[in-house]
Amino acid sequence: MVQSKTVEAADNQTYTQQFQNTTTTLSGKSVVSNMYFTKVDYWNVKKVNFNLNYQISQLASRQSSDITVSINGVKFYSFRPKAETGFQTEKISIPLDLLQASNKLQINGQVLDQDNQNKNYQLSQTPANWLTIGNGSNVNFEYQVNEADNTVSSFYDHFSGKDTISFQQARIVTSNHPTSDELTASMIALSGESRTISTDSDQIPVVKMSQLQDKTGDYSIIMANYNKLPNKFKSQINVADVNGHAVIKTYYVDGKHYLLVTAKDGKLLEKAARFVANEELMRETTKSNKSISASTDTYTASQQDSGTHSLTKTPDRIDGAGHRETSYFIQIPNDKTNVDGSKINLHFKYSKNLDFSRSLVTLYVNNTVVGSKKLTSVRADGDDLTMAVPKGVALGSSFTVRVAFDLEMKNQSESDNSDTPWAEVEPQSKMVVKSGQSNDLLFTNYPTLFINNESYDHLVVITPENLNDDDFKTLTNIFNLIGLYSKNNTGSIQFYNQIPSQSVLNNNNVIVVGTPKNNAMIKKLNPNLYFKYSSNFDRIVSNEKLSIEAGYGKNIGTAQLLRSPYNDKRGMLVVTGVTTKDTYLASTQIGFQKNIQGYTGDAIVTDLNNSHSGYRFKKDKAIDKSLAKKQTFTKNSQLILYLSLAIIVIIMIGIAVILTIRKQSRLNRGNKDGQK
Repeated sequence: MVQSKTVEAADNQTYTQQFQNTTTTLSGKSVVSNMYFTKVDYWNVKKVNFNLNYQISQLASRQSSDITVSINGVKFYSFRPKAETGFQTEKISIPLDLLQASNKLQINGQVLDQDNQNKNYQLSQTPANWLTIGNGSNVNFEYQVNEADNTVSSFYDHFSGKDTISFQQARIVTSNHPTSDELTASMIALSGESRTISTDSDQIPVVKMSQLQDKTGDYSIIMANYNKLPNKFKSQINVADVNGHAVIKTYYVDGKHYLLVTAKDGKLLEKAARFVANEELMRETTKSNKSISASTDTYTASQQDSGTHSLTKTPDRIDGAGHRETSYFIQIPNDKTNVDGSKINLHFKYSKNLDFSRSLVTLYVNNTVVGSKKLTSVRADGDDLTMAVPKGVALGSSFTVRVAFDLEMKNQSESDNSDTPWAEVEPQSKMVVKSGQSNDLLFTNYPTLFINNESYDHLVVITPENLNDDDFKTLTNIFNLIGLYSKNNTGSIQFYNQIPSQSVLNNNNVIVVGTPKNNAMIKKLNPNLYFKYSSNFDRIVSNEKLSIEAGYGKNIGTAQLLRSPYNDKRGMLVVTGVTTKDTYLASTQIGFQKNIQGYTGDAIVTDLNNSHSGYRFKKDKAIDKSLAKKQTFTKNSQLILYLSLAIIVIIMIGIAVILTIRKQSRLNRGNKDGQK
């Protein structure tokens, strides 16, 4: 029996959860928008406020227009917009008894114009009926923390909590002079945590053991060889327990929470790190310690992507007249990209009290219209719509399918606040996504070029032998983003602190981090770099894309995506600068999705003034040229077929013309002979 040590925190804390929605305009006299947020399970919530940032049409009547808010299907707050123009904020208290772990907020707006002469509602829908919800909308929690008990699952829950990460209280700690195996284990653990982070501005740092004395870091994972553990940690583990095994164990002291992950053998330490990187296993471990052997199953469960994605598992009902929308989030493997041929198959039904001359359903992918269909009374009990996504539409690895119903009523003489009519999207609805392997050696395809089946694709990382704080921050940035894309912990990754063998370089994707002084691999690669170093390696020199003044070249960092000089079907990322700080600054541009999305080339340059620019050097962007030719052929297969048919027709016409001419020539000769 495990005894839980629980201490109730005395002070209230606050946490603001921003909605991921961008600024959105909803048009129509009746508008609906959905927002989603979560409540962390170890919070003892005292108060929750929903801050709605919105703007309403200047022509809308403030006396007749209204906005209603519901949570998890229960309406609890209504208000009329203030007589103001521009954005305004409504602070709304959410009833605590309606809160769940996952919550759906729905905004229902009745946006009505009013004729000042006869005071009647103007219910015809016009472009002036709109409500805009700003991206500043959020939910603010006031809560107390129920402290972690001494189980692995409870530690993991707190360590990966939204507030713990946002307040920079979570970190991964390894040796001051880590071995390659310790670095490999630390980055595997970081990758596992990165994929659970829901924001695009937070990360978990990997730091040296010497930084344990910092005030920050209430929750720390200690990832180190048993013989290199500080005595206060080593004393918590029986030496017999690490003979042929790795150990994962919680240890709490002086308000600090530690998860000790250690082994005498590097491969066992890596095995334990894969266990830590498996969210399901960590949440299922309800003991204070776990022993890991070479045979322990640590791999994350993976599902083969068939291309077919269900829109909803249960019937999704939409109530109310006018324009109503519901949306579905679709995600494909990060190392895939969509190709032409994707289709949406929608099954739905709707009420029969509609004005069917004006009612319809429209499909969107993100903001692209896919197609529409009129609703009919005959098909009300079971309708369907299949539409192909327009050719050339780039979907990305995640996108939204929107289903918009225009449920128009025959009687428009009064406002339509009732919950009739209705429409319902059925569970049979699905989207079939045609996808292919990403094949671009550009930052538009980073880091997916290092990912295969959502895991590391034979990845080798070459670092300096002695790492300082800047080096650790650089590695944190790199693996924060790579971890987000590697959904599984099954791939191959290995760190080296010296130049590896030719065989290793020939058969792997490679990441190289460091300066010419602390990493010999940088010097070796200098002839292959787009931004090269001078002969004495004290500055980066000019090239055909950028003129670099001598002093300026001593204080810039670069991130460069090269075709591997050891295998032309593999990629190589080089993050380097004259100093470790320059190297770190370059890594800041490849640490978050919001940063990397700004680059379309294969090289990035940063300086001490936070100036950063992107460049394109290689003409042939394909990683695998044979795959690129195959994809080009597949993409143009119909065109090739039509051209082939056209050529056949032209040849047949040509043959027919030649035969006709020859026949006519023989007839002419026969006529001449007859006349003679």
